[in-house]
Amino acid sequence: MSEALLSHAVAAAKRARRTAGRVRRRVEQINTVPVLGARARPRPALRPAHLSVLVGRTLNLAVPWPPGAAAVTEARLVLERRGRWQSIPLEREPQPDGRLLLTATAPLRHARHDDTAAPGPRLDDGIWRLTVAAIGADGQETRYGIAAPDVPASDGPTLPSPPSATSGASFRPVRSLDGHAMLKVTGPREHAELIRFDLRWDRVTVHGRLIAAGSPPDDYAVEAVRRGSGTVLAITPVWDGDRFVFDVPLAAMTRGVAPQRMWDFQLRRGRTRIRIARRLTDVRRPKKVFRTPFRTIATEDGALLRVHAHLSAAGTFAVSCATFPTTEDSA
Repeated sequence: MSEALLSHAVAAAKRARRTAGRVRRRVEQINTVPVLGARARPRPALRPAHLSVLVGRTLNLAVPWPPGAAAVTEARLVLERRGRWQSIPLEREPQPDGRLLLTATAPLRHARHDDTAAPGPRLDDGIWRLTVAAIGADGQETRYGIAAPDVPASDGPTLPSPPSATSGASFRPVRSLDGHAMLKVTGPREHAELIRFDLRWDRVTVHGRLIAAGSPPDDYAVEAVRRGSGTVLAITPVWDGDRFVFDVPLAAMTRGVAPQRMWDFQLRRGRTRIRIARRLTDVRRPKKVFRTPFRTIATEDGALLRVHAHLSAAGTFAVSCATFPTTEDSA
């Protein structure tokens, strides 16, 4: 390798390290919150072997018990915020090397937006402190904080902290400025979630759900909006509680103009307009993952349409459609 190429390679490696450092620091800043109620004598902290919230709502924790500490007969994870607390039992799992792991797997629920009958601790918006409370053989309780684990800065195909698929709330592990693990809970915003769409030979049927509704479902109208023109078509949905179903008005969307056109779909309540979208997922790039084919669909008046129902890069639901030209049109 020539001296010039070696110099370029060294410079590129330095730039890559600097970029990785900036990304790591930025991720740490995003996931760092102020110290909550700092104590005069802070508790010792246990460094977790694993701490995460999977699929947006399942807390997973594994904490090694200090080797020299007293034996544990019972332990629980305590979540505290402003004088309120919830607890989760911790399982004791002896390891082959003689260590003891305290583990928990528990569903998390939002206090206002989840089913009241669903199991799991119910948390409202805010930042919750995580503490391990252990009882020894002598009956004395010892409490430890939990040190914040390192935050990965990878840009993988899935989101590290996706929203809950049941409520739309977010349960995100964060770190305090003093290096302790916290749980940040954020309630859902008003949203029209796309559950699925069915592609049939004569129609496209959309199934959705209204999240964190600001009014009763009957106050919402469903509309198809043509991109670039502002043309709006009213759609009559069928409501079942907070869930709705409607057929895409393909015939009306292709009436009049021959070229292919793109349509978006929204719920409207007064001046509030909510795009129908797939947001309660851990997929980082929905358009690349949820791929759908073009379909030929026949309408009731006998026209043949080339239809593509799909998700945009932002996860919003859209339909492009155009009529197939007949022999007379081609001539």
